[in-house]
Amino acid sequence: MPEHEADATHSTPAREVGEFLRRRREQVAQRWADEPLFRTVFTVSRDEAVDAGRTIVDALAQVADAQRIEDPDAAGFSGVREQLARMGAARSRAGLSTTQVSSELAALLPPVENLLVADLEQEDPERRRECATALSVLMGTLRLVTMQTALSENQALIDRQRLQLLEVATPVIKLWDGIVAVPLIGTLDSARSQVVMETLLDAVVDQHARFAILDITGVPTVDSLVAQHLMKTVAAARLMGAECVVSGIRPAIAQTIVHLGLDLGTVKTRASLADALGYCLNELGANIVNAPAEGAVRR
Repeated sequence: MPEHEADATHSTPAREVGEFLRRRREQVAQRWADEPLFRTVFTVSRDEAVDAGRTIVDALAQVADAQRIEDPDAAGFSGVREQLARMGAARSRAGLSTTQVSSELAALLPPVENLLVADLEQEDPERRRECATALSVLMGTLRLVTMQTALSENQALIDRQRLQLLEVATPVIKLWDGIVAVPLIGTLDSARSQVVMETLLDAVVDQHARFAILDITGVPTVDSLVAQHLMKTVAAARLMGAECVVSGIRPAIAQTIVHLGLDLGTVKTRASLADALGYCLNELGANIVNAPAEGAVRR
């Protein structure tokens, strides 16, 4: 048996697909550049789309050579994950659903499959079928890798935006020289409580504040974990040289704190933000004079 025939006999369908991809690299890249996924992502230059196609073809050939066509963690995919993530994220930002992006990825198979069938025209029909199946599995894994990577990138973006929203929703207000306040509105969870602590401590340092007011009038409920975070915030502010005053404790929250057995004896509390501000001003030695009612006679 001739040597090349022996090699072909012992070559697996996956490796034969890898050889095909290297052999038809340019044709595959050119055809992919005209597909909606590449055409709409790489809008500046078609050459850029072709270059991206070449890179992905090389990665697929490497995965096929390693005979890991069903493994999304195959080493060959590591070099193109960032590019695949950008492509998937770009289509998501354009308003496409996950299903639509997956359909555009599926559309990359027919152009390659047509080339493979033509390339193996002289092969045994069973061999052609095996190679076509291997190619289909490989392209399916590419779809999976792309979607997984894009979803991970989207989740990371969501986490960053969530943190930014937490920071925006936790403003620190300078009420007076040496007095800052954090008016909290909405549900407090552990993540937001941590942001409150960090934001308040930064403001204490930046404003050289002697007093920090935590106003929880707009907080509907507090659980034990959040209450402990608030107490840690008070303690941390004290370590930074500022006295922390908690104001606006609702009756329901007061009952919860009592039922939980939490000791707030060392924490200054006031009924409202105005009361807390008045306390801080008094401690700073500021004189507070109520303006006379309209029409009242001064004496």
